[in-house]
Amino acid sequence: MMGAGEAVQRAVVAALTDGGGAVFDGAPGRAPFPYLTVGEVGSTDWSHQGADGREVRIALTAWDEAGAAARLHGAMAAAEAAVTGIAGSIDGGWQVASVALIRTRMVRDPARPWAGMVDVRFRVARLD
Repeated sequence: MMGAGEAVQRAVVAALTDGGGAVFDGAPGRAPFPYLTVGEVGSTDWSHQGADGREVRIALTAWDEAGAAARLHGAMAAAEAAVTGIAGSIDGGWQVASVALIRTRMVRDPARPWAGMVDVRFRVARLD
């Protein structure tokens, strides 16, 4: 069976891709801006009352080279809405119990593009 981290990552990529934007499951080569990347995925035990469960945290980053952050705010909001809307069964025999936004933040090094991070927590249980 597929692990919870991989199952959540696949569901996130599918939800973001359905929005029609450029989404990369890792760093792209030379993609045009703006685009989203799926970054770090971490998992901890969330088992309870005899059910196998995991808490999966996933980091998304929206990238844009525009002079102002306005377009990036929109991309971050769209990503948040798409990902926090994931519900029900996902690949690998997992059931989404809850999805919560952990934090968002935007940073920019003057020599680099804007980066808008969206960190999300999923709690999933294995379907039997």
